[in-house]
Amino acid sequence: MLVPFFSCLLLSKAWAASPDVASRAMNEDGSTPLYKDPTANIEDRVNDLLPRMTLEEKVAQIIQGDINGWIVNASDPLDDTLAFNQTGLEEMMRLKGGSIWAGYAMPWEKYAFAIEVGQRYLMENTTLGIPALFQSEGLHGFTNNGTIFPSPLGLAATFNTSLIEAVGAAISNEAEPFGITHIFAPVLDMSRELRWGRVEENYGEDPFLTGAMGLAYVSGIQNGARRNVSDSVTKRVAATCKHFAAFGSPQGGLNLAPVAGGERELRTIYLPPFEKACLESLSIMTSYASYDGVPAIADKHIMVDILREEWGYPYYVTSDAGSVDLLITLHHTCETRECAAKTNLENALNQVNDGTVDEATLDRVVATMLRTKFTLGLFESPYPYEDVTSQIRTPETMEVLHNTELESIVLLENRDSILPLSTDTNVALIGPLVDYVSFGDYVFFNSNLNAISPLEGFSQFLGGSDSIHYAEGCKLWSNDESGFQDAVGAAEASDVAIVFVGTWSLDQTRLWSGVNATTGEHVDVADLALVGAQLNLVKAVKDTGKPTIVVLVSGKPVAEPWIQAHADAVLQQFYPGELGGLAIAEIIFGAANPSGKLPISFPRDVGTLPAFYNYLKGARPNPIDAGDILDDGTLVFWPWVCPQQPCSFMELWSRTELYNVQLYRSHPVEFDYRH
Repeated sequence: MLVPFFSCLLLSKAWAASPDVASRAMNEDGSTPLYKDPTANIEDRVNDLLPRMTLEEKVAQIIQGDINGWIVNASDPLDDTLAFNQTGLEEMMRLKGGSIWAGYAMPWEKYAFAIEVGQRYLMENTTLGIPALFQSEGLHGFTNNGTIFPSPLGLAATFNTSLIEAVGAAISNEAEPFGITHIFAPVLDMSRELRWGRVEENYGEDPFLTGAMGLAYVSGIQNGARRNVSDSVTKRVAATCKHFAAFGSPQGGLNLAPVAGGERELRTIYLPPFEKACLESLSIMTSYASYDGVPAIADKHIMVDILREEWGYPYYVTSDAGSVDLLITLHHTCETRECAAKTNLENALNQVNDGTVDEATLDRVVATMLRTKFTLGLFESPYPYEDVTSQIRTPETMEVLHNTELESIVLLENRDSILPLSTDTNVALIGPLVDYVSFGDYVFFNSNLNAISPLEGFSQFLGGSDSIHYAEGCKLWSNDESGFQDAVGAAEASDVAIVFVGTWSLDQTRLWSGVNATTGEHVDVADLALVGAQLNLVKAVKDTGKPTIVVLVSGKPVAEPWIQAHADAVLQQFYPGELGGLAIAEIIFGAANPSGKLPISFPRDVGTLPAFYNYLKGARPNPIDAGDILDDGTLVFWPWVCPQQPCSFMELWSRTELYNVQLYRSHPVEFDYRH
């Protein structure tokens, strides 16, 4: 769970002076304040409301609250008690009423009740009636039992921005009726350090692709309007572009570690996706890491000079969970919380009162929050709808999901055109990921219960299990090979063997409880090879002499060149969504053509990193020859420098040739990130 506080490194220009307001709740003449007029200009509404606010109210806007402060048993996904703590509610709204974390899995009726209670109190029992942003995750699905789509790396493999916009819209459709108005996504970090656990959360290694996918996602999340708002409102849920900036390439692949680089790399690799996708995003979240030795959360050059002054970004910036204190505990740029508070306005009330922070700075921060709320029409429509579940897993959403599943699958190898298979083929389904669902991180507890595993998907597609021989073969995390005999037997009894191997991640509950995983937030690794007995399982199946198809299900590239060299066919399925088990069956049996492309390069070994395609020309001075280990064990030496598969690699069942291709443009296209 991400718990934001707000950065003080925001607008550098002072606001125009606002008129004195004698009464906070009403105008002096008894008329309705301008900020309550939904037809008024947003800037006029901000400038009308801000001077009416007390210092305490301003501070409460920029510190995030939590629905567990008033709702009973918020952390119990099975508890359906519709009750709240009045004292807790009042204290939460007094101190932290600007934005409220609601990223819990709980019964839908209770969820809507919790948000309704909070908003009703703010709108009806506080002087100014300023609604809160209610927040949840939405990286690849609404995290209170909403539809789960493929992981962002899988979404990127579609190279289909229209489809990704539809995914974002579907997530918003499911969250909006509950009163969720702020989603913590998309992630626009560059996946250029593959040991890092969060590779699965990104759109790959390319700045252009990441920016295009991010823009599509932001548009899908935000575009539209909540019910009962004025015609001028065109946004319904705030997206959050993160992590600004340069978070995805930590030294050693370790989460939170520093990112090395200078101005050129910042502007050519890390900033372009944000500039492309996020200038209309209603919020941005900062990075935990430091870039070029400066913590991003405290970097005036990135947060003010570039984001606010150069780009003119007008909305609010939130810091990531605990990153304010990391100035003390990790970066050691502050020795005290007073220092960190001055930088980030966490304890703004005391800081303003003792003169450490000027109130005008606080006003500029609060204004960005109010601007976002007015843009959403939140003052006019803050409450959950009556039909809160009407948009969950609609036929339209499931069609988008199905198309996304199909288009995200990448064919890496197809020797002798073994694929697609005929539907009358007897198949062996082998491996620890056949009867298993791994969505990637940032999903809710037990979300896999809504999914179709490959075993279920093949059975459903083939109309039964008579032509399927299943054997697990080995566990994901074990070197035990005692199950190989069953796997070999299944292969020998079949026409073709299909082996599912790869990595695995977990839902947010189990991932942070210490259960083993090989990808996900904070799960950084020193090796990109298959874990445990998985590679030996593939070899044992291949040794039967039966045609062997390998499906890599993973949250990052798997470095196993033996599989690429020996399997009869190889497919890559980055962590799928709820219909992933069916989609892979449809691809293998030819009901759909694999159209996915790699958004990230596959290295041959962890020692050959970095593997990204857009390297500077001097980065690979030696001839491109990877060397080899032959089947008889002979070592063929050469520098291991070239990727196994580069970014954008794909195969198809058939080839299409294009003739007389011409490119047209009506005006010159300039790319200049040097500034």
